[in-house]
Amino acid sequence: MNLIRLIGCIGVCEAAGMLGSIFTAESVRTWYVGLTKPSFSPPNWLFAPVWIVLYASMGISLYIVWEKSNSLEVPAVVFIAFFLQLLLNVLWSFVFFGLRSPLWGFVEIAVLWVAILLTMILFWRISQTAGALLLPYFVWVTFASVLTFSIWKLNG
Repeated sequence: MNLIRLIGCIGVCEAAGMLGSIFTAESVRTWYVGLTKPSFSPPNWLFAPVWIVLYASMGISLYIVWEKSNSLEVPAVVFIAFFLQLLLNVLWSFVFFGLRSPLWGFVEIAVLWVAILLTMILFWRISQTAGALLLPYFVWVTFASVLTFSIWKLNG
């Protein structure tokens, strides 16, 4: 096990989360609290711990695939897909919270959902464990997509 590589993979994912939080921090305290939300909307305090765990899981998944690339020929598209979905993840925070746009946030999260699904499939082909580690993230973003859509409809 390459501990430095593992920490680096988790660190990159957690850093993406911190970058996204730059766009959310102020809006969560001001704009977001004033929105009408559906009854199934979780409390605001739940989002940070869930995302911390999901980013760590994404980092571990990336680490597994990277380690497999030492013995297998892993196509570059696998890593491109991963970093594309990570970029789209940060972009959602900017669009929804930074631009304060539930409509464009929903459009963006739909693209993110597809990118996560593609990444999960690509990772699964290399390591079922790596693919499975992305499943909670995929489920959470599915829920977040429904939540984003509902917020757009309730406030649009």
